[in-house]
Amino acid sequence: MIHDIPKPNISDNFTIDDIHKIREWNYERLRDATVNERLADTKHRANIAKSRMEKRRQTTKISV
Repeated sequence: MIHDIPKPNISDNFTIDDIHKIREWNYERLRDATVNERLADTKHRANIAKSRMEKRRQTTKISV
C-alpha cells in the first residue's frame, strides 16, 4: 500500500539535506507497496513528467 505522506519542504538552494529528505519521503511512501503498486506509481509519475515536458516544448521558442 502506498502511504499518503506529505511531501517534504525543499529549500531554495536544494542542498544534500533536501536529497536526503526526498529519499526518506519516498522510502516511507513506498515502504509497504507491492511490486505492482510501485510500477503503477512509477508509470503514473513518468506520464506526468512527459506531459510537463511536452507542454514546455510547445510553449518554449527555440532561437537558433
